[in-house]
Amino acid sequence: MFYGESTIAIDDKGRMAVPTSYREQLAALCGNRLVVTYNPFERECLWIWPQPEWERVRDQVMQLSSFDAAHRDLQRKLVGAAAHVQLDGHGRLLLPQTARQTAALERQAVLLGIGAKFELWSEAGQKARIEAPIEAKDITDDMRQLRF
Repeated sequence: MFYGESTIAIDDKGRMAVPTSYREQLAALCGNRLVVTYNPFERECLWIWPQPEWERVRDQVMQLSSFDAAHRDLQRKLVGAAAHVQLDGHGRLLLPQTARQTAALERQAVLLGIGAKFELWSEAGQKARIEAPIEAKDITDDMRQLRF
């Protein structure tokens, strides 16, 4: 399980170094094979999945009926845009250029560990999300059951 927030530098070639705290876990979990794809629900964010977890998600998404427009959209954004990547010898990933451009990723980004996957945010996108409080109207019944 991944958790935590890290500021990440993206070099001129589109490479980002995965924090050392995740590297051993990724090597054991997926042999450093990951999948980068769009976050279909939020702008300025990419999702990065360990390959085995990605395959589980991919299979679920592709089982949705393509007769529904929302299903097709989800399939395009997740599966159609997915790119297989692998950590190099220095622990870096090469992010696809189209994904970087679409998510507005520049020299600095924010990597969040979110359970089974990572979210890679533009700095501005992450700042806006963190600064926006969860409003009372957005609290779900499931959230009301949580005890902090």
